[in-house]
Amino acid sequence: MDWLLIVVLLLFGALFVVAEVLLIPGTTIVGLAGFIMLTVGIWLSYRDLGTSAGHVLLGSATVLVAAVVWIGLRPQSVNRFALTTKNTARVDDVRRPDVAPGQLGRTLSALRPAGTVLFGDERREATTLGEFVGAGATVQVLRIEQNRIVVAAA
Repeated sequence: MDWLLIVVLLLFGALFVVAEVLLIPGTTIVGLAGFIMLTVGIWLSYRDLGTSAGHVLLGSATVLVAAVVWIGLRPQSVNRFALTTKNTARVDDVRRPDVAPGQLGRTLSALRPAGTVLFGDERREATTLGEFVGAGATVQVLRIEQNRIVVAAA
């Protein structure tokens, strides 16, 4: 029964260290728990199985952990898990609208007081000063306020 507990502690300790180095980067509770399990397993092997078995398990655990750390921290291993692509997407700046005051457009939906207006080929959300404008009507841009296009019936 003693050897079974030692094997379980060493196995789970090694698995936790592997998970810490390869899957969960950083110093977290998983790596600490794995190190504690390995330490307790090695200490129990010295106590219950004798000095020679303790030396063998200590050497094996040291070689295993060193190999895992060396493999896990190589640049090739890190690049498999690291984000290496660049995000080149952009967002149109609302403060520089493509609709100018005085421009004419056609409503696609009724403006009560907000709705959709077609300016050339571009659909934009627009608002009126409070009046209702039916769908299909021609409207003129009065002004641009922050991110709102204010229109009136033309």
